[in-house]
Amino acid sequence: MNHLGFMLIDPPSRWGGSINDTFRFIRSIGYDGVELNLTSELAGRLDHVEDAVQAHDLPVVSLLTGAAYEEGLCLSAPDATIRDRTVERLVENMGIANRFGAILVVGLLQGLRSDEPDPAAANARIVSCLQRVGREAEARGVDIVIEPVNHLQVGFNNSVGEVLRLIRDTGSTAFHPMVDTIHMNIEETSLVQPIHDCGARLRHVHLCESHGGLPGTGRIDFAAVLDTLEDVDYAHFASVKVYRKAGLREAAEQSMAFFTELESGQARRGGRTSDSGDRYA
Repeated sequence: MNHLGFMLIDPPSRWGGSINDTFRFIRSIGYDGVELNLTSELAGRLDHVEDAVQAHDLPVVSLLTGAAYEEGLCLSAPDATIRDRTVERLVENMGIANRFGAILVVGLLQGLRSDEPDPAAANARIVSCLQRVGREAEARGVDIVIEPVNHLQVGFNNSVGEVLRLIRDTGSTAFHPMVDTIHMNIEETSLVQPIHDCGARLRHVHLCESHGGLPGTGRIDFAAVLDTLEDVDYAHFASVKVYRKAGLREAAEQSMAFFTELESGQARRGGRTSDSGDRYA
């Protein structure tokens, strides 16, 4: 990948080193950016993050917003006060996104069926909230991607097709689709067709193994995914996501080695990592 980032899901106190040392390490391996999770801890340490960005030329390219769900915020909540607070939080997050030139990732904040059992009612609320968010994002010049998250983690808009309809229904140009290979592995029948369905609208990618561990140790055909991203002329960042079976440093190092070898194999075979066409996980 021309623009490969590494996702730091945990808050900084669990990185095993200072913010500065962690950024230095990730940059030294060869990553071009990082994706951060907007936990309350991280929000209180943004000055340190900014210093590390500048010191190591390692930009924050994207920000996850789902940690706010653990605080009781939810876009589909029946309580209008909760929905208003959720919209307010996303607007606050736009200020952070502008500070770092990052995009915002919205997925978990849609909520679960336990928040609202009726998907029609939930989606009506989600659309209404996102229309408000979208107007503010357009005014501020912030891009927001909607992540299709599998049905075990989010109650609504689990597939790429559903997310594309959701974005259409908001009527806002601030929203864009993204894909995550672990969620596609669960929700889709193909790892490549959803990428083609997004086409030029695709704004962000998560590269995650089928079990959340080190890439290459599960069932995801990353070669087919990378080929398809090339087919649609994808020019934005892809973030490596490892949240199980490895510590931060091991995950960062082995993931970079895996994708570097995959790219090398592509070059040796004349520009394609795979000649199998549509691959299935």
